[in-house]
Amino acid sequence: MNEQQHDNFIRMTTAPVGRLICRLAVPTIISMMITAAYNMVDTFFVGQLHSNSATGAVGVAFSLMAIFQATGFFFGHGSGNYISMELGRQNTENAAKMAATGVAYALLAGSVILVLGEIFLTPLARLLGSTETILPYAKDYLRIILIGAPYITASFVLNNQLRFQGSAAYGMVGIVAGAVLNVGLDPLFMFVFGMGISGAALATIISQFASFCLLLVMCTRGGNLSIRLRNVQFHWRWFIQICKGGLPSLCRQSLMSVATICLNNAAGVYGDAAIAAMSVVQRAMMMANSALIGFGQGFQPVCGFNHGAKRFDRVIRGYWFCVRWATVFLLIASAAIFAFAPRIIAVFRDDPAVIEFGTVAMRAQCCTFFLCGFNMVSSMMTQTINKVAQASVLAVARQGLFFIPVVLILPQILGPLGIQLAQSISDVCAFLLTIPLTAGVLKELKCLQKEAENGQ
Repeated sequence: MNEQQHDNFIRMTTAPVGRLICRLAVPTIISMMITAAYNMVDTFFVGQLHSNSATGAVGVAFSLMAIFQATGFFFGHGSGNYISMELGRQNTENAAKMAATGVAYALLAGSVILVLGEIFLTPLARLLGSTETILPYAKDYLRIILIGAPYITASFVLNNQLRFQGSAAYGMVGIVAGAVLNVGLDPLFMFVFGMGISGAALATIISQFASFCLLLVMCTRGGNLSIRLRNVQFHWRWFIQICKGGLPSLCRQSLMSVATICLNNAAGVYGDAAIAAMSVVQRAMMMANSALIGFGQGFQPVCGFNHGAKRFDRVIRGYWFCVRWATVFLLIASAAIFAFAPRIIAVFRDDPAVIEFGTVAMRAQCCTFFLCGFNMVSSMMTQTINKVAQASVLAVARQGLFFIPVVLILPQILGPLGIQLAQSISDVCAFLLTIPLTAGVLKELKCLQKEAENGQ
C-alpha cells in the first residue's frame, strides 16, 4: 500500500461519517444524473422529430441500456465491494487483481450481448416492447447502440470501482465529459447530417467510448488501482467473489429491464402515445431517482471500508444518516415534480394525449416516492456487507416481486389507470418488506460492534 492509499484508508475509517458521505456523494450524484441524462438527451432530441413512434422507440431501447447497466453493475459492484473490503484490510494486491478481473469480465460479457443482439435484432426489438409502428425506429436505434455494448458495460465497472475506492470524483470526470459530448453530437448527427434516430444512437456510442477511455486514464491517477492485463484472474474463486457482491445489482437492474418491457407491452394496448408517455415519465423520475442512488453510493465505500476494518458503529451511523436525508430530499423532489408534471412531460413530448396520460402516472408516483430512500439505502448496505440473501430480496422487491405482477394484472381490472398506478403500489409493498429484513441486519451489526469492542 503506497502513501496515497494509506492516507485514503485513514480518511475512510476516521473522518466524520456524515461529512465523508456527503463529500463522496456529490460526484456520485453528478455521475448518476449524467448517466440518466444520456437517455434524457436522446428522448428530448428524438421528440423533436414529431413522432410518437420515434419517442416510443427510445423508450423501448431503454430496456437494452438497462441490460448494459445490469451487466456493468454486476461486475462493477461485485468487484467494487471486494475492492473496498480488501482496501479496508489494507490488502492492495488482491484489490488490484480484482479491479482488472472485473473489467475483463465486463468486456467479454458486453461482446456476447453485441453478437447475440445483432443476430436476433428483430426478435429483440419486439421482445423489448416494440409495436409495428415503433419497430422500424427501434431497430435503427438498437442496431447502432449494440456496437457499444462491450465498452459501455466496462465503463459502468470502472466508474463503480473508482467509487468504491473513495475516488468518485475521478469517475465523474469521465462520465461528465462523455455526456457533454453527447449533447453536442445528438443535434449534429440527427439534424445537420440528417441521420434521424440513428444519429442519436451513434452520438451515444461515441460519447460512451470517450467516457470509457477517460475512465481508464483516471484509474492511473490519485493512488487508484490501475487496470493491468497481468492482474486478470480467470478463475472461479474470483468470479464467486464478484457474484457475492454483484448478484443483487444484477437482479435489480435486470428486473428493471424486464419491468420496462412489461410496461411497454401493457401500455402498447393503448397506443404509441401511452408508450411515449410512460417513456417520458420513467426518464423524468429517473433523474430524481439517480440523485438518490448517487447519494446512497456515497455511503457504499464508507460502508465497505469500515466493515472491512471492523468499524461497525460507523456503518450504522452512516446508514441512518443516509436514510434521513434521502427521505427529506425525496419529499421535496416529489412535491416539485407533482406541481410541474404537465410542463415536465411537455418539454419532451408536447402532445396532448402524451401529457394527459403521463401526468396521472407521474403524480401517482410522487405520492409514494419518498419511501424509496429507505428501500434503496437498505439494499445498498446489505449488498455492500455481503448479506447476499437479504440484498437479493431487497434488490428484486420493487421492480420484480411487486411491479411486474401489478403492471400485468392491474390494467386488466382498472384499464389504463392500472398502468399509471403500478409503480406507486409496488413502492408501498417494497417498503413494507424492507422493514423486517433491514431490522435483522442492523441488529447483527450492533452485536458485531459489541464483540469488536470487547475484543480490544
